[in-house]
Amino acid sequence: MTLLMASAGTYHYLSKGNKALVVYCAHDALFSESILNKFQQETGIPLVVKYDTEATKSLGLIELILREQAQPHCEVFWNNELLGMMDLKEKGLLEAYKGSGYQRIPSNFKDSEGYWSGFAARLRVVIVNTQQYKGSLDSIPSSFVGNLSQVAIANPLYGTTLTHFCVLAKQWGLDRLKQWRQDTKNRGLKVVRGNAAVRDHVAKGSCTLGWTDTDDYFQAVDNKKPVTMTPWENDQGQVVFIPNTVALIKGVRHRKEAQQLIDYLLSAETEIALANSSSRQIPLGPVDDTKISDEVKKLQPYINKATSLNDLNQHRRDLIELLRPKTN
Repeated sequence: MTLLMASAGTYHYLSKGNKALVVYCAHDALFSESILNKFQQETGIPLVVKYDTEATKSLGLIELILREQAQPHCEVFWNNELLGMMDLKEKGLLEAYKGSGYQRIPSNFKDSEGYWSGFAARLRVVIVNTQQYKGSLDSIPSSFVGNLSQVAIANPLYGTTLTHFCVLAKQWGLDRLKQWRQDTKNRGLKVVRGNAAVRDHVAKGSCTLGWTDTDDYFQAVDNKKPVTMTPWENDQGQVVFIPNTVALIKGVRHRKEAQQLIDYLLSAETEIALANSSSRQIPLGPVDDTKISDEVKKLQPYINKATSLNDLNQHRRDLIELLRPKTN
């Protein structure tokens, strides 16, 4: 059974008698498509899946859900981060569901009321070109100093870099973050299109260091690039785990099928599959450690140092307002 890809011309699948469950997915199709296909094969439930682009993913789909709220198309939203889920909950666009999958996820990675749950996280890291940087990884500061023309970061309006900036805003306050952003710009910090672009700049040596996530780092490793990494820490020595999240959209037409998919995504089977994919995402719930690689096992202890992301929604709104290009 093949996934039906949603686009502007595919909403005829949403007729009242149609059995297809509509899923919006911000996680890379490279990793998510096989999981969604397996769900279809095991359950017989057909899916229509809409993905988004690398540069705008998560934010683009969230804005689409907001635009469609009077007549929602999406029934299950698989997001690749959690800030957008918090915003959708606050706006009353999610429905609570605490199924078997929800129960196995630790409390600090899910909404206490059941409106969303996290799973299969990435770790925010500093990626380093080993041919250009010869110092100790322990000596890399959290925010870097000096000339930054050899340092890259993704556009902070989108994706996990927005979460990174929200953590900084929470830690420092918005005024200090604005000052830091201007200061780093003046010192030559290279702002690129996305985390993959950060990876590529560091991998090919046009930058020495960059902020990215473990999934992009491991892609460089698999391509035998001269890179290593160290977890990015805030001033309190905390690291940032950014989970996938899943939620039920208010007004769902196929409730039973939607709940089945949510439980499937929050299962140990799915977390192990994502851990063993080339993205090496880190399981949050209990899994059989013999079924995951040593690379992922080495990252699991950092969960104990994870900063809380559950109170970042106001920072998200403030930062989007600050970072969004102004129009006349």
